[in-house]
Amino acid sequence: MSLYQKYILPKLLNWAMKAPALSKLRSELIPFAEGRVLEIGVGSGLNFPHYSDISQLIALEPSEELLAFAEEMSREPEFPSEMLKASAEDIPLESNTFDTVVMTWTLCSVADPISALSEIKRVIKPGGKVIFAEHGQSPDQNIRNWQKRINPVWSRVAGGCQLNREIEFLYESAGFKFKSIEKGYLEGPKFATYNYRGIATIG
Repeated sequence: MSLYQKYILPKLLNWAMKAPALSKLRSELIPFAEGRVLEIGVGSGLNFPHYSDISQLIALEPSEELLAFAEEMSREPEFPSEMLKASAEDIPLESNTFDTVVMTWTLCSVADPISALSEIKRVIKPGGKVIFAEHGQSPDQNIRNWQKRINPVWSRVAGGCQLNREIEFLYESAGFKFKSIEKGYLEGPKFATYNYRGIATIG
């Protein structure tokens, strides 16, 4: 791991993910979580203040540096919580145990998104749900062209983040159906701000 990845990138990510448009979406989506919750790619813990009616939170994050931020955010929680250093493609937890899985702006940087979604299907209970928000491929050809051009450099400086993942297609390919989904640009450069958000269930 380079010095940039260890010391600079976590702070940049923590700062970038505090953007007002993202905070607004967190406040709208996260309160729908209920029961026993697994959060994938917890980052610096910015979703924590928005949880309300849950019984337990287990949070996964592969970055030790971001986990340190998250542990600060989780002090004196209103619900039991546990932080685990683990990846989305290999979730070290039992099958059929979570009522809700939360994944916000994570699927873009997962090395194998289909494996990650398959693991999520494994650990979620029948009738459970996935609350998601992701940026991904734009529907506009001109923006898609820019995403393709920029993506190689972007992924190197943004921790493996891919600008043009086909979020809707990935969920459907993994066997999920959308209970609700909204799509559209958020504030900021269009190549990085086409957003998919909603709730998915097992088809």
